[in-house]
Formats: sequence, C-alpha cells, structure tokens
Amino acid sequence: MNENDAQMQTIMGLIVNGGNAKSDSMEAIHAAKKGDFETAAAKLADADKSLIEAHHSQTAMLTQEASGDPVPVSLLMVHGQDHLMNAITFRDLAGEVVDMYKKIG
Repeated sequence: MNENDAQMQTIMGLIVNGGNAKSDSMEAIHAAKKGDFETAAAKLADADKSLIEAHHSQTAMLTQEASGDPVPVSLLMVHGQDHLMNAITFRDLAGEVVDMYKKIG
C-alpha cells in the first residue's frame, strides 16, 4: 500500500467511524424517547466504540505529523475531521438527552 492509499484509508476511518458514532447516538435518543433505556445504553456504547476507532485514525495522522512527516491537508481530510468533531459533540449531547428522558420517565 502506498502512502496516498494509507492516508486515504486513515481519512475514511474518520468519516466512517464518525458517521457511525453520530448515527448510533441518534438511535440512542430515539430509543430513550420510547423508554427503551437498555437499547439507548447499548447504542451509546456502540457510539463510544466508533469514536475510539475514529480517534485511532486521527492519532495516526498526528503521530505522522509529530514525527516530522507532514500530513497533506485535503478537502476530504477536513471533511473527516469535521465528521469526527460533530460526532463527538452529538455523542455528548445524546448522553444528556438520554439522561433527561430517564428522569422524565
């Protein structure tokens, strides 16, 4: 695998795992809204696993940069970072919303 393919794989890790984390977070909210807190907790745990995987991708790029090998910035990479940051924010808020539904119920 050449360097460009490796970077593309890393970027796709950000996009796919960030998207999965956001989707699982939304599913957790929907489950909590229905009173299904067991599913909500499982979906939040799935979101956390996806965020860990996305962080591995991000850490790979940070490590490369820190070791003196610059990481080229592309629109796709910016998109991947945006996905990750939105997913982190969404996951945090989903946890709060699930907790709110528990208290209301």
